Amino acid sequence: METLLVYLLLGAAAGTIAGLFGVGGGLIIVPALVLVFTAMGTPPEILTHMAVGTSLATIIVTSISSVRAHHKKGAVDWKLFRVMVPGILLGSWIGGATAELLPGAWLQLLIGIFAIVIAVRMWLSGIRHAQVAEGAGNLPGAPVLVSASGVIGWASAIFGIGGGSLTVPLLSRCRVQMQRAVATSAACGLPIAIAGALSFVYQGWNNELLPEWSSGYIYWPAFVGIVITSTLFARFGANLAHRLSAKMLKHCFALLLCVIGLRFIWLNMGLLQGLI
Repeated sequence: METLLVYLLLGAAAGTIAGLFGVGGGLIIVPALVLVFTAMGTPPEILTHMAVGTSLATIIVTSISSVRAHHKKGAVDWKLFRVMVPGILLGSWIGGATAELLPGAWLQLLIGIFAIVIAVRMWLSGIRHAQVAEGAGNLPGAPVLVSASGVIGWASAIFGIGGGSLTVPLLSRCRVQMQRAVATSAACGLPIAIAGALSFVYQGWNNELLPEWSSGYIYWPAFVGIVITSTLFARFGANLAHRLSAKMLKHCFALLLCVIGLRFIWLNMGLLQGLI
């Protein structure tokens, strides 16, 4: 019962942060689940993979709600989405397979580095805005978009995120109007989450270390608890975001990501020292 309460609280926190900062809750869910699974005594060989796989599964549900909202406003560029989907699906599946090849400690280290990179980008975006004319350029050809989408899907599956922190900058750089970039990115998060989650199910299916109530690397009690509250609190976070300073919000979240990233790097510092 206490563990379920932890998952409910985690879902509330992830949903609020997703609504506040416009990023996927996976950036919070994965590190938090690593802590929870560690406290549960989950074997270290699988706990990070379970955190990533479970995070991707929760993003399926939250993405559906987000896509419906954006679609009602006519903001999703479905033509662009159809071009990107093949690369996203393939990249996400390969990302799950790549994560399976990485020891848990290496996966944590990569997540820590990724969190700091995103934190730096968010901090800089909070103090300056790129002066790029929206809607003034041509999109690259389909081969380039598919390739870029494959890389986004691959990285997103490894880190257990919906890909918004990667897709939005790509589309913005291609001079897609920001509202359409965000909406189309939300739509792309759904196939990322589906393909990534299925890959984690497949990769972990026969792992004897998995606890009960698991399907591969997806742990269903955590999934249910997070999903129950994350969708509701995402709306709360979105409403709260309109009342607070965008610059302050970005800086606060960047600091939080730095703490998370530095913690993961510190815990696995031995890996870096071994490379030097």
